[in-house]
Amino acid sequence: MFDVIIIGGGPAACSAGVYTARKKLKTLVIAQELGGQSAVSPEVQNWLGEMSISGAELSKKFTNHLRSYEGENLTIKIGLANGVNQEGKIFKVVTNENEMFEGKTVLMAVGGSRRKLSTKGANIFEHKGLTYCASCDGPLFSGQDVAVIGGGNAGFGTAGQLLAYCKSVTLLEMMPTFRAEAITVEKLKENPNFKAFSNLELLEIKGEKFVSGISYKNKETGEIVELPVTGVFVEIGFMPNAEMVKDLVNINPAGHIIVDHQTQRASLPGIWAAGDCSDVKYHQNGIAAGDAIKAAEDIYEFLKAS
Repeated sequence: MFDVIIIGGGPAACSAGVYTARKKLKTLVIAQELGGQSAVSPEVQNWLGEMSISGAELSKKFTNHLRSYEGENLTIKIGLANGVNQEGKIFKVVTNENEMFEGKTVLMAVGGSRRKLSTKGANIFEHKGLTYCASCDGPLFSGQDVAVIGGGNAGFGTAGQLLAYCKSVTLLEMMPTFRAEAITVEKLKENPNFKAFSNLELLEIKGEKFVSGISYKNKETGEIVELPVTGVFVEIGFMPNAEMVKDLVNINPAGHIIVDHQTQRASLPGIWAAGDCSDVKYHQNGIAAGDAIKAAEDIYEFLKAS
């Protein structure tokens, strides 16, 4: 029996795990992998205490810090949690390996999964030039012209990573303005091998056996552009991974767990949520970590009062 089961492996889960272990709560962290989404970012400049650090190195630090508490008060299970149930006051978490763990409380820190591109041809050319993982597949496109779909921080981060070895990178955003931080946008625009366009309608991912280009329409002028590229990297957001608790707690229309933002408590006593799976307005490492610490403090108070 665990005092708290933390589901997830990013900055929210790692921060909460450090705090609950330090408070000597018997803690279980269940994660497919540790470190979080920052691993794909070529550079992070807004993590307090680090003027500049690669996403991979930052994720490694999250992991190492959490693992430093592994032992009597902290157990880490690498695997996929696919179900949460409640029996009486006890929560039961089942993994994809049919293992079952019991806990007095649950913290959902599962983040989200990549949103798929629905443009014509996207499903045909997935893994044939169209990819959702720049860190995995980017080096395969060394010296080539590629495109990034998505104008948020993830999109610009991916573009920056690809500029290290691709011939050119063109970023396409469907919304009227870019959603990434202004300093990030301006820094990348200084690179002569980078271009970024917004307010577009994607028409088709083209090719024969592999991707050879993208067609899109400028929403202002109506002009249709044929962009020759051999790689398409998709960064259009994440779907919150809250499905496993949708029958237990209140979920908003976008699929996020609704929480009390003073405590991170969900609607069912005993469940908390932090990070991208919660209904937080802004999705940032620092916010996820802070909300998870808030949850950890509240879990401690909840258990102490039980």
